[in-house]
Amino acid sequence: MKRPRTSRQAKQTADVQRLIKLSNALSSSSSRLEDDFWDIRLVEEVNQHLANSQQNAEAAKIAEDTLMAALEPLYQETSPAYGALVSTIETCVEARPALVDTVIREGKTATAITDALMIAIPLLAWSRFPIPSGKIQPAQLSALRLQLQVHVLATGTTLSLCDQLWSPDQLPQTYVETAQLANQLTRAALQDKDVQIATTTINESIQFLSDSRYIVGAIAAPQGAALFRWQQTEDALEETPLESATNAWTSSTNQAIQSILRTLLPACAVELQPVRAYHAALLSTDRASRPWSICATIAYLQTAFNLLPNHLMAVVARFNGDENDEYRISLITLTGYRVIHGVVWPLLETENDDPALAAEIEGILKTAGIQEITILNQAFSMESCDDCGLPLYPDPEGNIVHIETPDEQNDKQFKHLH
Repeated sequence: MKRPRTSRQAKQTADVQRLIKLSNALSSSSSRLEDDFWDIRLVEEVNQHLANSQQNAEAAKIAEDTLMAALEPLYQETSPAYGALVSTIETCVEARPALVDTVIREGKTATAITDALMIAIPLLAWSRFPIPSGKIQPAQLSALRLQLQVHVLATGTTLSLCDQLWSPDQLPQTYVETAQLANQLTRAALQDKDVQIATTTINESIQFLSDSRYIVGAIAAPQGAALFRWQQTEDALEETPLESATNAWTSSTNQAIQSILRTLLPACAVELQPVRAYHAALLSTDRASRPWSICATIAYLQTAFNLLPNHLMAVVARFNGDENDEYRISLITLTGYRVIHGVVWPLLETENDDPALAAEIEGILKTAGIQEITILNQAFSMESCDDCGLPLYPDPEGNIVHIETPDEQNDKQFKHLH
């Protein structure tokens, strides 16, 4: 779930107040019937703002400001209504309202009502070289479509994919922008066609040693029909079709998918993630990218500098900021005790008070081969280098220091993990 951007002054308009009241009512309901009653009204309200946003740039800004102004006070109050509202907004953005399509059968014109869902296919990658983003070639899209049909999509669905491999900073940054892309993908999905993204609208990707990439698309199906293959399994209630389908999709033994990944992300170590609804995919990838980054940086140090895990120790510390909290993990040489690399483990919204996170990080480090680990009890304020802007990391004595990457005369080495 997205956090509201609290840097601007929120205007409490009548539309904002209505969104807040409906969200409070939904979160306070005590029965399924009440849930349905308030959910319908909140969905209608959110969809109306998203529809208004399609008129022009000014209308888009008003709609986005209204949604964020409603989220902000609920988030600041840690109200359960925040979860109700943000979940509704995300659902309305990615699951477009049922579309009426005109079809002709046996010379007769009829209408078909179609559901559509925006999806994301996440990839985790690390490399000593820049991780690619940008255009996906038609042959790659075609091969990807085939694998999605075999492993992910329900029979009878149609699909659209963007011909763009997105980095996190290139994805739409607002709800309104995301809804606009969802609309474009939905229209294409009705025709089972892909979407060409104008390269002039995409910023250059910021490069990190370890990062995620996304293929974005939409699925369409007759209203009420299955969208995903695991929904069609006859024994869906008795077995685990979702787990089975996910394993078939993400398995490293699937040579066809591995071949696609090698062409999309050459010279990269890649881990394919499950296909999910757009916002759920982003959140699950945020979670998966944290242990991936730890393992990636340890592998990088071994590959680039011949530093084996048993030549390293780790220091883990909590850092608190005004908006976001995080753990920072220092990787330190056992000879000389230099902090040679660091990993940031950002906390997600429900984790600020989770005491198990430090132990989870320790377990991941041990599994990766680092056995000497120090977890500092004190919390630090967010600090970055004044010159280069990179985060500072803790040493074993609790000092906050700059990393000293081996062979620092090589300016092309990455010094931070996303």
